[in-house]
Amino acid sequence: MGYERELEAALEAARRASRIILSVYEHFEPIPDARADITTEADRQSQEAILKHLQSAFPADALCAEENTPTLAAGIKTGPRQWIVDPIDGTRGFAQKNGEFSVMLALREGPRIAVGVVLEPALQRLTYAVVDEGCWRLDGDATTPQRCWVSATDELQRALLIQSRSRDPELPSRPVRYLQPARVRETHSAGVKLAQVARGEADLYVNTYTAFHDWDIAAGQVLVAEAGGKVSGLKGETIRYGTEGAWQRSGLLATNGKLHEQAVHGLVEMCDEE
Repeated sequence: MGYERELEAALEAARRASRIILSVYEHFEPIPDARADITTEADRQSQEAILKHLQSAFPADALCAEENTPTLAAGIKTGPRQWIVDPIDGTRGFAQKNGEFSVMLALREGPRIAVGVVLEPALQRLTYAVVDEGCWRLDGDATTPQRCWVSATDELQRALLIQSRSRDPELPSRPVRYLQPARVRETHSAGVKLAQVARGEADLYVNTYTAFHDWDIAAGQVLVAEAGGKVSGLKGETIRYGTEGAWQRSGLLATNGKLHEQAVHGLVEMCDEE
């Protein structure tokens, strides 16, 4: 089935959230040492704008989102169709005012993610995908979407690995030590990282967190898949959504597909030696 209405609603919801976020961001005083779990009023306001718009368009759909806001509390929690929302993914990037944050929206229908939108408000970068219809980008003032494809890099030794910001950028992370990529890039926001893989701007993304949530990755997963890449747990596990508490506990590996088997091999070794 087509998802034209759903994509249109998701894009409009993301844009509404972006306007709210940027209005706050413009006057926000940076917090250089912001905590990883920081939440701002912009998170809550933008989530309410997103959920109200989606609920108005699709009142029978379930809602899953990061912040405890009124529309989420009053809405349907489970169902065959569920909107999965992170109003500001990478809130530390927002708080530090470095632009490294994104609005993430996804529609799950049954076991699969059917629609995904990742909007980077500060950088005016929009990446979106519909299952079986490809991944697309719109940047700045552009009005014509451009198709996204993952990179063609086929050796880890030539790859660019993107990861979360570390406390000491000079100290290689465990994935970097085991995979030995040519280059490493660090940024906040899983949405930003997954969009970069989908756009071919990075070759792979590794997330070693043992506990995160559906809203951290759902929108980005379909971007990568529709751009020709592959997403799994660190050991190649299938990503599943809708578990109790919306938890994800297998880590995450997103690649251009060509590097996936090599990366899984190295990450299995890493995990087994912990």
